[in-house]
Amino acid sequence: MNDDLPDAVKKCLDILDENLEILSNIEIDLNDEKNDELVPEMKLHHLYDMSEDVAESEKIKRAESKFMRRQSEDF
Repeated sequence: MNDDLPDAVKKCLDILDENLEILSNIEIDLNDEKNDELVPEMKLHHLYDMSEDVAESEKIKRAESKFMRRQSEDF
């Protein structure tokens, strides 16, 4: 019975890691939907600035996701 305990803990950690990633993706999708808004007649430089903002935001989200994954692996 004691031999099965590490395997059970490993399975639980794998399930938690998988669910953490799913929840993180859902949160990111919901935040993306909040940020989606239509603005009529935008100037080209505004679109360029927005595309840079989106790229930076995605890099931050990706870094946060990777950080959370590393944190969950440490447990």
